Amino acid sequence: MKKILRNIRNISLITVTLLVVLNMGASMSDRIVATAGGTYENLKIFADTLTLVQKNYVEEVDTKELIYGAIRGMLSSLDPHSSFMSPEDFKEMQVETRGSFGGVGIEITMRDKTLTVVSPIEDTPAFKAGIKSKDLIVKIDGEPTKDMTIMEAVKMMRGKVGEKVILTIFREGEAELIDFPIIRAIIKIKSVKHKQIEDNYGYVRISQFQERTTHDLKAALKELKTRGDNFKGLILDLRNNPGGLLDQAVKVTDLFLDEGLIVYTDGRLESQKMQFSAKKNGTEPDYPIVILVNAGSASASEIVAGALQDTGRALILGTKSFGKGSVQTILPLEDGSGVRITTARYYTPKGRSIQAEGIEPDLVVKNVPSASEKPHKAIREKDLKGHMPNGNGKDSGGKEDKKPAEESEEKDTAEAAPVPVMADVEKDQQVKSALDILKSWEIFKKRQDKQAA
Repeated sequence: MKKILRNIRNISLITVTLLVVLNMGASMSDRIVATAGGTYENLKIFADTLTLVQKNYVEEVDTKELIYGAIRGMLSSLDPHSSFMSPEDFKEMQVETRGSFGGVGIEITMRDKTLTVVSPIEDTPAFKAGIKSKDLIVKIDGEPTKDMTIMEAVKMMRGKVGEKVILTIFREGEAELIDFPIIRAIIKIKSVKHKQIEDNYGYVRISQFQERTTHDLKAALKELKTRGDNFKGLILDLRNNPGGLLDQAVKVTDLFLDEGLIVYTDGRLESQKMQFSAKKNGTEPDYPIVILVNAGSASASEIVAGALQDTGRALILGTKSFGKGSVQTILPLEDGSGVRITTARYYTPKGRSIQAEGIEPDLVVKNVPSASEKPHKAIREKDLKGHMPNGNGKDSGGKEDKKPAEESEEKDTAEAAPVPVMADVEKDQQVKSALDILKSWEIFKKRQDKQAA
């Protein structure tokens, strides 16, 4: 009994510590007084339940694992992006942010409690093996993924370079499950690729926003502009870009703007209310820009597209973006574990919330699939169960559907064809359309100059 009471006191200490950490940086004394009664009443229910489990469960249980499980359940009930990380998971996350690790190279999410591929990362073993967006991962090395967390799945897919991992996939339209044997490799993502398209038109693809993205983008633009005497326009490809570092998204946008708001965040605490604005130094010349987006364009890539769309600096072409407009803050706990909590929403310069809405292209253009490719319905933030509401009253937050599916304004959300590693004007309809717009832009500008003269 003494052991049980000691565990209950530890649970209370952990919970109080967690509450204090979450509310750091603000004057919360009044709010804590107002809610303490209800909080501690509920904590007593939790403690009583833990006592019953420890006393009556068929086998002896690990108290720490029970507490970890309770915290996981608490955070997962908030939204799809809030989560708990054990000490091992927290270390794994820190490895990931360094941008180099042994793995297969896919972005995954949880949809209807099933591990789902958002998109394979370019030039990685998963990409080369044929893993596709919306594939459902039902087994990893023969172990079912049902009830497996994202971090647990990531841990299983990562490992020593050169070793094999088998992903068993359910793919819509296929009669049987498909096994994909994949050899792990160092996943070191080169976030910026570029090439010249025709005469003096540039193409730049950003696959993720990493620490060197702005530096590499500057170098790419410099090279493209020095290849000819008259740089005529840029296609900036953000398709299937899942996001990354906020500061890099701001700096990339700042390259193309000399003033004005880029993005702002809004949350409950003053520390979560931030604004980021453009500076005059280092701004690119005022050449025309077409930005490509699709359902795989999320978070940081939506910040760039939204800011350049709102300011009129670029034309957005493609299909509606993913709609992840929420900010996650990672907070460490004393035992080496950590929590990832959604703390704010992103807003474009004109005050549009990206969350569950995404960026609507100025011109909707879908890629046409080849004969061997099957169109598939894209996954977006609004499709994730329990997603956070938009913040502008446009979305129910995944709690209820305002319209039946057949009455939805967006009747066709299919992403018809995968995005190639690099643009092919002959095969990529979206790139071809973007190039046509840039050419038309040039013709129109020449006509305006002629009339002015």
